[in-house]
Amino acid sequence: MDATRPPDDEQSQLWNGPAGRAWVETQEVLDGMFKPIEDLLVEAVMAGSASQVLDIGCGTGSTTLAVARRLGSKGHCTGVDISEPMLDAARARAEREGTPARFVRANAQLHAFEPAHYDMIISRFGVMFFEDPVQAFANLRRASRADGRLLAIAWRSPSDNPFMTTAERAAAPLLPDLPARKPGAPGQFGFADGSRVHRILEDSGWTGIDIRPVDVTCTLPEKELVHYLSRFGVLSRYLPTVDERTRARIIETVRAAFEPFVHGPEVRYTAACWSIGARAPAGQGR
Repeated sequence: MDATRPPDDEQSQLWNGPAGRAWVETQEVLDGMFKPIEDLLVEAVMAGSASQVLDIGCGTGSTTLAVARRLGSKGHCTGVDISEPMLDAARARAEREGTPARFVRANAQLHAFEPAHYDMIISRFGVMFFEDPVQAFANLRRASRADGRLLAIAWRSPSDNPFMTTAERAAAPLLPDLPARKPGAPGQFGFADGSRVHRILEDSGWTGIDIRPVDVTCTLPEKELVHYLSRFGVLSRYLPTVDERTRARIIETVRAAFEPFVHGPEVRYTAACWSIGARAPAGQGR
């Protein structure tokens, strides 16, 4: 098994702990919810002539496997992530379906990728967590072939994504110690500022930078909503610390706040994202 041990930092602890386990346990729901994002990336790969594809922050492997299936014998897709539980799930999926994707445990900011190897680098919500994004994207550029493409999907601002901030807003009166979000800090909305993302890519040596907003409708079954809001985001960190009565009150309050997104048996919302595109310089690598 290929493995580069990530540094013992907050992100590594998070994704090898409760957050990683939650993703594994809710894999099917999350993959269904983010399928429209996955489809954007897969179609972009297939629209070009990529044969060696790298998926950053691949998680439990849905996008990596989708690309690998479409490439077939014409190419290969490698997924990289810092979460061992999620990669274990990804490898098990690949083995079950017989898809020859490769999964590497690594911190993509630091990992010694084969130089000038990949002709396309993609990511579904996996690039907002780097401690030093300029260093990370410079490292990815070196892994890209000359004129290789980058396409990453990242969240826009919290205000553009009310579904993703409903839980913390509804729970705030009951959990007065909730920390405020820090703009630009590694995390879900770390790439909210499109101008900052442009500077990061420019400073890390990418060219042809194209950052544009994209709004995608995502859905999940209503019957999964309470489980989803309990296991992810701010509630996942605080619910285990409170007594059962307080927990029930918080869940009831937060669930009620999600009612505008509920349409019968389906929960529906708009994922307000950035489509982040760039190219490696034509003169780099081999």
